[in-house]
Amino acid sequence: MRLKLVFSIAALLLALASCTQKKEFEAYRSLSADGWHNDSLVVFDVELGDTIESHNLYLNLRNSGSYPFSNLWLFVNISSPDGKVLTDTLNFQLAAPSGKWLGTGIGDLFDNQFLYKENIYFPTPGIYRFSIQQGMRANRLKGIRDIGISIEKQN
Repeated sequence: MRLKLVFSIAALLLALASCTQKKEFEAYRSLSADGWHNDSLVVFDVELGDTIESHNLYLNLRNSGSYPFSNLWLFVNISSPDGKVLTDTLNFQLAAPSGKWLGTGIGDLFDNQFLYKENIYFPTPGIYRFSIQQGMRANRLKGIRDIGISIEKQN
């Protein structure tokens, strides 16, 4: 019985360690309670050195139940150390057509993680800059609490 418990704990620790080894970077930025101004950029500077393995890039959002829309348009720029810039316009659904918020949540706060890029390589080691701007028609977008990015090794 005791040996079985030791093996179970060891297997759990091994599983947890393998999950955390995949994550290269994760960070969030809190947005102003007054709203996310349409000219404000949320910036993440990430030092990446692995040019061989493929990665998945996620955008993470936390919204309150008072967010007035069911989706969120974002403009995302990725600037590489060699000066190249990749620009994307993204639309993420935060609520179902029924009005039910998607993602996980407790109380009035909902977390969503969206796969932004899958199986990508960072060909040049150095600092990559991820700039995110809201693309909604509101000058001040209320209800988005935090925005973040996660970068994980795919393999």
